[in-house]
Amino acid sequence: MSRIVDPEKKKALCARLARIEGQLRGLQRLIESDADCEKVAQQMAASRKALDKSFFAMVGCMIEQGDQSPHQVAEMLTKFA
Repeated sequence: MSRIVDPEKKKALCARLARIEGQLRGLQRLIESDADCEKVAQQMAASRKALDKSFFAMVGCMIEQGDQSPHQVAEMLTKFA
C-alpha cells in the first residue's frame, strides 16, 4: 500500500482539498439560496474538476515515489479514474 511521504506534497494536497471543501460549501449556499441551475451546474463541474486534479496529483506522487509498480498504478487508475 502506497502513502504520500513527502511532507510538502502532503501539505499541498491537503491545501488543495481545503480549497475544494470551500467550493463545496459555496455550492451548498448557492443551492440553499435558490440560485439558477446553470450557475449551480457550473460550480459543480468546477468542483469535480478540482477534485480530479487532486486525484491525479496524488497519482503523480505515487509515481514519483516509485514504491508502486507501473502495473499497480495503472490498476488504480483503471479502478478509480
